[in-house]
Amino acid sequence: MKVLTTAPTSLRYEPATFLGEVRRLARWNEDAGIEGMLIYTDNTLIDPWTVAHVLLSEGSGRLRPLVAVQPLYMTPYAAARMISSLAFLHGRAMDLNMVAGGFVKDLQQLGDNTEHDARYERLIEYTQILQALLSGDNVTFEGAYYRVSNLRLSPALPPELMPGIYLSGASPACVEASAALRAVRFSYTKPPAELEPQAPLPGAGHLGLRIGIIARKTAEEAWREALGRFPPDRRGQLAHRIARGTTDSIWHRQLSAYADELQNAQDGIYWLHPFRNYKTFCPYLVGTYEEVSSYLRRYEALGYSHLILDVAASEEDLAHTMTSIEASRAALVPVA
Repeated sequence: MKVLTTAPTSLRYEPATFLGEVRRLARWNEDAGIEGMLIYTDNTLIDPWTVAHVLLSEGSGRLRPLVAVQPLYMTPYAAARMISSLAFLHGRAMDLNMVAGGFVKDLQQLGDNTEHDARYERLIEYTQILQALLSGDNVTFEGAYYRVSNLRLSPALPPELMPGIYLSGASPACVEASAALRAVRFSYTKPPAELEPQAPLPGAGHLGLRIGIIARKTAEEAWREALGRFPPDRRGQLAHRIARGTTDSIWHRQLSAYADELQNAQDGIYWLHPFRNYKTFCPYLVGTYEEVSSYLRRYEALGYSHLILDVAASEEDLAHTMTSIEASRAALVPVA
């Protein structure tokens, strides 16, 4: 799998410390061989393009920002110009996570009452214009949501810096949009045993897995770390219930329902306790290096080609995670 990670959210840091944390995490992940970093966006977070600028200014150039792009925040031309301008300044590539929706309150604040499936139709038009501009075309487009006439991007984007496109979601509308845009669709998914009877999955080969990993030499060590990092939090559980009631996200509802079924079960590798306590938005895999690597191989067999990790707790924790990932990769290499 191609391995990416997640940037910290600005909400959890003071202004004086956030920039240093982004730089520190970027250095850890680049040194570990991770290829990209997802940068979230919503109405409560700082501008993701600003975080991308920091990442592009740092390191050796291997780590690619994966910038969340919400059409309500800027026109396709403004997004394309931001990408080409950053490429002009830094000579480096980035990728784009195209966002169709968000929290209902955020959308209402922006005056957007578009229905769920229609937002994906709008996102397809937006992304098609954006890609055409980045490809250097003179763009004339007339759709249900956007119209442009003989529009051209300057400065032009070098072809080798063309961004990859990602989407996040589980709804049929998201699956269709991913296929139309030839995007990688990443999801916050169930255990492999729940998915294997449905194989092959829609979009296999263009699927991304969004997950956290806590792996150690022994299961006891892994679970001790997991329970210490994510203790029960009644306030967090209440925040999760509120968030669950204020989103029309299909994946969030599905994962919340599955978390209710599992409760705080610790008899396996797949763990939703941090999600239920509103500490993160993804499941976790907890176990030995071998147990976690076996799980990852099963996901890969289902067609998952990209792995987006949760924010690393420390450089040491990231090293443990990469040990399990490298074990998974080694097991897939045929013996001569």
